[in-house]
Amino acid sequence: MAIQTKLLNYDCDGVRLEGYLAWDDSIETAPAIAVSHAWGGRGEFEESKALVLAEMGFVGFAIDMYGEGKQGSNPEENEALMTPLLADRDLLGRRIERAIETLRDQSQVDSSKIAAMGYCFGGLCVLDLARRGSDVSGVVSFHGLFTPPNDEVKPISTKVLCLHGYQDPMALPESVVALGEEMTKAGADWQLYAYGNALHSFTNPAANDRDFGTVYDADSDRRSWLALTNFLEEIF
Repeated sequence: MAIQTKLLNYDCDGVRLEGYLAWDDSIETAPAIAVSHAWGGRGEFEESKALVLAEMGFVGFAIDMYGEGKQGSNPEENEALMTPLLADRDLLGRRIERAIETLRDQSQVDSSKIAAMGYCFGGLCVLDLARRGSDVSGVVSFHGLFTPPNDEVKPISTKVLCLHGYQDPMALPESVVALGEEMTKAGADWQLYAYGNALHSFTNPAANDRDFGTVYDADSDRRSWLALTNFLEEIF
């Protein structure tokens, strides 16, 4: 077994996007999982998840939602990168759909078995993928934002898993209730695990800003990854 990686360029609406593909070259084709990044852009955290997925026998693809691999270096820059996509959810949706199309086309991938997972902003992105009627096998949101793009609820055919810190100041309990109502109205096969005492970014060991509401929690990190692996076993 040898894990291979490469940068994979693709485009959407004339914008060059730069993803990071990881796979086990001893496996002819494998189920694939797109990893959608947090507000800072595709970085080492998301690439490390793609690598772990490859070690598990999947194809991992850390996608680029901002274009040209752009990353922010502080909260102000991160917000400046994220805000245009939050303001134009159709553009956001087209970009993540294009990432899924690109992943599906790779020779290492079993094109009938595709999923998407995302962190924080990326959690919102994968939920929007489901909201747009994607036929991926499943989507997983880690401490994601739950705000829907509009009041229109369309049928959701993909399975949905949300892994949520109950104390997350960016997704308050009322938004959890609203998400449940939305998913139920959409006819989705959905699950939500809420981890007590966990804040935003509970999977990221670098998160340590309690005033901002982003704190790593080892127990919730471990439990949420177990929930992910169980979900992947189910959908694939």
